[in-house]
Amino acid sequence: MRLSTEVSAAAKGPAYLPRPEIHVIETKIPGCFELRFPAIKDTRGYFAKIFHRPLWEDLGLCTQFEEEYLTHSVAGALRGLHLQVPPMQQDKLVLCLRGQAWDVALDLRHGSPTYGQHISRDLDSAASISALYLPAGVAHGFCVTGSEALFYYKVSSLYSPEHDTGVHWNSADIPWPLQNPIVSPRDQTLPPLADFRSPFNFKPS
Repeated sequence: MRLSTEVSAAAKGPAYLPRPEIHVIETKIPGCFELRFPAIKDTRGYFAKIFHRPLWEDLGLCTQFEEEYLTHSVAGALRGLHLQVPPMQQDKLVLCLRGQAWDVALDLRHGSPTYGQHISRDLDSAASISALYLPAGVAHGFCVTGSEALFYYKVSSLYSPEHDTGVHWNSADIPWPLQNPIVSPRDQTLPPLADFRSPFNFKPS
C-alpha cells in the first residue's frame, strides 16, 4: 500500500455525503498501521467515526469482518501473543475504549523484512482515539499500564479454537513495562518464538 509516514485520507463517494478522515501512520512492520480518528467535540463530549467502508477500501484495509468483541483487563494483566493460523487467519483492528495499555504486534510471516520483530504503541483512551491494525500473520498482545483496559476488536474470521494459537509473551525480546504480570495459564503454555512453526508467508503489496 502506498502511504507516506502519515497521511490523512478522505473517503470517495457522492459529494453530498460526509467525508470522514483517518490519520494512517505506517509502522516498521509491513501492513501494520496505527490509525488515529479525529473527534468532533462540543460541550456534550465528542463523536468519532471508526469504520467507513469506502474509506477503508481506499486505504487497502480489510472491510469484511466476521466478529467484534470486547475484553476487559485489570491492572497488571497481560494478554498475548495471539493469532489464528490458516485457513482461519485474521486481519484485526484493536482499539482501547477505556483505560491505558501498552499494545504490541509481532511479525510471524516468513520472508517479511521484520520477521520476528515487534512494534509497540501506548494506547490511552483519555489522550486520543487510536487503534492498531494488524494483518494476518502478525500476533497481538498487550499489557495494562493503568487501572484497567477495555479493548474492542474487529476480526476478519470467526474464532476457531482449533486454529487459535500464539507465541509466549516473554520469548521475543519484547521489553514489557510490567514486572510479574498477570498471565493466563493458557498464555503461559504458548510456544516460544524459536519453536513456533509459522505457516505464514509474506506477500509484498
